[in-house]
Amino acid sequence: MERVIDYFQTHTGLSSSTLNRLFVSVVIIFLLWGLRMLILRIVWRRTENVKLRYQWKRSLSFFIPFLGLVLVSTVWLHAFRQLGAFLGLVSAGLAIALKDPVTNIAGWFFIVLRKPFAIGDRVQIGENKGDVIDIRLFQFTILEVGNWVDADQSTGRIIHIPCGKVFLDAQANYSSGFKYIWDELAVSITFESNWEKAKGLLDTIANRHAQRFSKAAEREIIEASKNYMIFYQHLTPIVYVKVRQEYGVTLTIRFLCDPRKRRMMENEIWQDILQAFAKETDIDLAYPTQRFYNFPTEKLP
Repeated sequence: MERVIDYFQTHTGLSSSTLNRLFVSVVIIFLLWGLRMLILRIVWRRTENVKLRYQWKRSLSFFIPFLGLVLVSTVWLHAFRQLGAFLGLVSAGLAIALKDPVTNIAGWFFIVLRKPFAIGDRVQIGENKGDVIDIRLFQFTILEVGNWVDADQSTGRIIHIPCGKVFLDAQANYSSGFKYIWDELAVSITFESNWEKAKGLLDTIANRHAQRFSKAAEREIIEASKNYMIFYQHLTPIVYVKVRQEYGVTLTIRFLCDPRKRRMMENEIWQDILQAFAKETDIDLAYPTQRFYNFPTEKLP
């Protein structure tokens, strides 16, 4: 060992104490790396739960580097005391030169401590929307939904967003607090249709599909109201009536739904609407049309 130290001391010009510290630091890093790999191998053998494996991997990714930093800093503590003023100037310069990485680290601390979102939440940051699948020191990752795909379904793209974006862009969380969203379906029928009957049919269909969310939503609101000023008087589905002078009467169904099942729910409701209207002779769906009025033959008395 002494020969190795003498060899490096001769060729590098470093003192024996510095070389000893370097050797101890390298040993600490390799031991911690081996410990991390051993723990992960044990976890991988014990469970096939993807979520549990991910939690262990992410926890070790934070804990092991932190422990290594503490241990290596202890080894170099005496040397740091001697270089304190120099390191202070260097760190100040680095803080200016590395403004964006430092901002991202501050954003990571904000995400970890304040928890505006967590792994598995569906969020929108600026123009990007998706499910959070990873949070790291400099960036977090979402599995994109929406964009060119309708009704908030996955596009399959993975988007990496700098953690510092939490300080710059508005954040919408679909999963935290109140876990349901309001959705609307607009159904247009002709002026000649029996709109009251159509409204009754839509009420029945909406209640059949969305009523199951009402009681769960009431519990969610009670919990959310502990942290936010959230208040809804009516959580049951409702149908609104509006006249569209271009082509008919628009009946809009407003209902609660799970944001991850929005498209499936819309699909089921639309199928029931089409089947119900097909059985009625006095209800017709409307679409943009042109109508010409012949005054001599159609004039009113």
